[in-house]
Amino acid sequence: MAIATPKQDWMLRAAPSGHVERIEAYFGGHGYNMHRHDTYAIGRTLSGVQSFHYRRSFRHSLPGGTIVLHPDEAHDGQAGTEAGFHYRMIYVEPALIQQILGGRPLPFIRDGISQDHRLYAASETLLQSTNARIDPLQEDDALYDLAHALCAAAGRQPGRRRANYAGAERARQYIHASLNGPITLDELARAAGMDRWSLSRDFRALFGTSPYRYVMLRRLDQARRLIAAGRPLADAAAEAGFTDQSHLTHRHVQTYGMTPDRWRRMLHG
Repeated sequence: MAIATPKQDWMLRAAPSGHVERIEAYFGGHGYNMHRHDTYAIGRTLSGVQSFHYRRSFRHSLPGGTIVLHPDEAHDGQAGTEAGFHYRMIYVEPALIQQILGGRPLPFIRDGISQDHRLYAASETLLQSTNARIDPLQEDDALYDLAHALCAAAGRQPGRRRANYAGAERARQYIHASLNGPITLDELARAAGMDRWSLSRDFRALFGTSPYRYVMLRRLDQARRLIAAGRPLADAAAEAGFTDQSHLTHRHVQTYGMTPDRWRRMLHG
């Protein structure tokens, strides 16, 4: 009997627009090493079994559910069967969710997979094919629905001290305006009008990661935009503020579970 030739792994990215990164991909076996990033990763498996380690357990996503990986939680990805898996995923910044929730703690889906029908319906618009164009107003409506569906699927949050959203947001805006140079926690605290450790605590609660990792990940965003546009890896590393290409590669693997060179080759076939 002839042995079937595995499909080649591939990945598609929707054209940059609006606020949400959208991808669609297929992996025949190993997909990603353990990694973590500072966005929500929300998606659905279209075919096959999508398996991943998450919060000390091994999860298996099948068609019909919704994957919700919390910001800064380590996870990997691989096929659960020889058929491979086909999926779509969106990456949503916690800051967008906070603009809707206004300082409430980020919704947390404990198991990384939800069967909540409200969440499945609310994510439908954003999880269309990467070929589908989403109108900016439609995207904003979908984000509003998604934020509240995440809250509903997560259940009622226990009472806790309300974080200083306005101060943490000032610090986040300072980061975006200062990426071309060093950034210290003291500078962020002054911009926020808060003490160092209150800011550090509230930034994590509201945006899902530490101030330092947020800075590093914004620099990775810049490097990936340059790489996708065809810039050499060494040039992208230098322009995004990394010490060299090796530094970029190390951080990229930590964050996305693959080297920037592999990511580039998958994008461009």
